[in-house]
Amino acid sequence: MDIMTIIGILVGVGAILGGNFLEGGHLESLMIFTAFFIVFGGTVGAVMVQTPLKTFLLALKRVRWLFTPPKNDNKAMITKIVEWGNLARKEGLLSLQAVAEEQSEIFAKTGLQMLADGGEPELIRSILEVEMHHSEQKDLQAAKVYEGFGGYAPCIGIIGAVLGLIHVMNNLADPSSLGPGIAVAFVATVYGVGMANLLFLPAANKLKTITNGQTQYREMIVDGLVAIAQGENPRNIESKLQGYL
Repeated sequence: MDIMTIIGILVGVGAILGGNFLEGGHLESLMIFTAFFIVFGGTVGAVMVQTPLKTFLLALKRVRWLFTPPKNDNKAMITKIVEWGNLARKEGLLSLQAVAEEQSEIFAKTGLQMLADGGEPELIRSILEVEMHHSEQKDLQAAKVYEGFGGYAPCIGIIGAVLGLIHVMNNLADPSSLGPGIAVAFVATVYGVGMANLLFLPAANKLKTITNGQTQYREMIVDGLVAIAQGENPRNIESKLQGYL
C-alpha cells in the first residue's frame, strides 16, 4: 500500500476545505452537482475522444498502481540472478530450464527459458528489450490518459463557468436565480482546476515514475541474464548489478 497517495489526497483536499471554512464558507456551497456533472462528464468525454479504447481501459486498470504499486525488490532479484549464474556455471545453462518453470516473474521466466535453450547473448538482449520497450510504452500511454484529464478539466471548468454566467444573464429580472447561477459558475472552475491539480496530473506523474521503476527493474534483469549467457563470473555480475540499487 502506497500511503503517500492517500495522505496527499487528504492533505490537498483538506487544505482547500479547511481554508474555505476559515474564510467563513460552508461545505454545502461547494457541493453543487450540476457543476460536478459538467466538469467531470465533459472531461471524460474529451479524453475518450482522444484515446483508443484499449488504452483507456488500461488506464482505468492502472489506478490500482497509485495505491498498490508493483513490488519490485531489486536486491532480491540480484540475489536470484547470482544464484542462477552459479547454477549455470556448475551444471550448465540447461539446468536453468527447471528454474524458469518455477518463476512467477513472466519477464524473468522468458529470459531464463531463452538461456536454457542456448540463445545467443545479443539475441536474448534484443528480444527482451523489445518486450520491455513495448510494456513501457503501453504504461506511459496509460499515464498520458490522466495527463489528458488534467489538461481538459480546467478548460471544461471554464465552460461550466460560462454556462453559469449565461444562466445568470438570462435571469437578471429574477434576483432569486442569480445566486445559484453565479455559484455554479465559480464552483465549476474550482472543480476543474482542483481535479486537475490534486488528482489527475499527480496521478499521471506517479504512474510515469512507477513505469520508469518497472523499466529499470527489467533492464537489470536483462543485464544479469545476458551476463550469465556470456559466462561472466557471478561475483562480477553481482558487482555490476549493484549499481541498480
